[in-house]
Amino acid sequence: MSQSKKGRLNYRCPACFMREIDMDMFYDEEHDEYYCLRCGYKGDEKDVLRLNEQARYRYKMLNRRVTSFNEDNEPLSSEVFDAKKE
Repeated sequence: MSQSKKGRLNYRCPACFMREIDMDMFYDEEHDEYYCLRCGYKGDEKDVLRLNEQARYRYKMLNRRVTSFNEDNEPLSSEVFDAKKE
């Protein structure tokens, strides 16, 4: 890898993002892949997008308050959380 360059878009490193570290990835034109300077992760654009979606899964109900659960502890109903009202 010669000179580190930012890619067309700034992608977060999925390995670092799963550990709640916000690290931009760099693009290697020679190998057509993205890589992280911090942890050493490397992958193509499709792989980076897939893993970033997996990391975002844990935040899908971040702005919702669960009001009731079923027997399996899965949310039955929820409402949008508005901190301004509290």
